[in-house]
Amino acid sequence: MKPIGPYTFETFKEKVAAFHGYPAPGVIIGGYMVVLAQEKIPRDVLFDAIVETPKCLPDAVQLLTLCSYGNGWMKVYPFGRYALSLYNKYTGEGVRVRIDPDRLKAWPHIEMWLFKTQPKKEQDSDALFDEIARAGADICGVAPVQVKEEAMKRFSFGDIGRCQKCGEPHPVKFGEVCKACGGESPYF
Repeated sequence: MKPIGPYTFETFKEKVAAFHGYPAPGVIIGGYMVVLAQEKIPRDVLFDAIVETPKCLPDAVQLLTLCSYGNGWMKVYPFGRYALSLYNKYTGEGVRVRIDPDRLKAWPHIEMWLFKTQPKKEQDSDALFDEIARAGADICGVAPVQVKEEAMKRFSFGDIGRCQKCGEPHPVKFGEVCKACGGESPYF
């Protein structure tokens, strides 16, 4: 079993279960991906993260780095690709790590999980975790990236004012009424 950064496989699996709600294979694989990316960037670099799926992978980034969606150091793009990048927050130079489907031939349970060729309830979880523990980052491809300047910008709400309709504080740049009162509320 290959370690995941400072953790043994089993310890990280327990950490994932406590954080994610169960020991999700995607978060565990993501742990190997994050550690591999960290190994490929200079140790003294302040980095941000880009994650290309909202499923599981952001949790691995949050567990193993200081980057989180909440602090703005991780951006999540809903591309549905199992890939992440860590990059210098000032220059945009970094590394992208992805699951390489060409490296999955020796790992049929990981391949089945990734491509969803069998329903989750029919997959052999023990065999899947065994393959993940033995494969580690060997199933990953790595490439240098240069993040676009516009993707490196920090999100800001800007000035805050009161909504003319509900009275709640909201970003002034959205107009006189907040987005919820303007029809974008998820509530009835």
